[in-house]
Amino acid sequence: MSEADLIAACCRGEHRAQRQLYDQLAGLMLSVCRRYLKRDEDAEEALLVGFTKMFRALPEFRHEGSFEGWVRRIMVNEALGQLRKREAMQVNVDDADPRLFATPATADTQLQADDLLALLTHLPPGYRAVFNLYAVEGYGHQEIAELLGISEGTSKSQLSKARAMLQRWLGAGPATATSHATKDYYATRRA
Repeated sequence: MSEADLIAACCRGEHRAQRQLYDQLAGLMLSVCRRYLKRDEDAEEALLVGFTKMFRALPEFRHEGSFEGWVRRIMVNEALGQLRKREAMQVNVDDADPRLFATPATADTQLQADDLLALLTHLPPGYRAVFNLYAVEGYGHQEIAELLGISEGTSKSQLSKARAMLQRWLGAGPATATSHATKDYYATRRA
């Protein structure tokens, strides 16, 4: 069954088609939600609510561009909505130790994708959201500002601070990066 046929069958309310579409996209979309939400339960909730919204909006899909990209945008928006409900989006670390951002990453640091994703979960929520939207999803700062209800300058600042924090952790080496990440995450939450 082609993608267009599958979408049409879902629009007609065919449960087998809906299940097939869910099975095709759920794993990928759950990983999208997990990049924004720290707890697995929150990511799973965002996924389920996102799929509900996607199935309701499916008749509005215009087949202009990637269907997966359209679904991804719904999931990102739902994950951001969950994030807004659960965590403060901005963290002020301007008063933090300047060395927090001064250690550069070394070129020989070897991390797997899973290791990097694990480090991302330790970023403060606002940093994590901006980093994911910019570096992973490809949004511009103006779009990020609109999505998160922040200024463009705040988006740029949070991206810069997220990168600096990640570089510092990467410079510590893979074995100690997670422990530094956890310590720094809780330090910035108190700031």
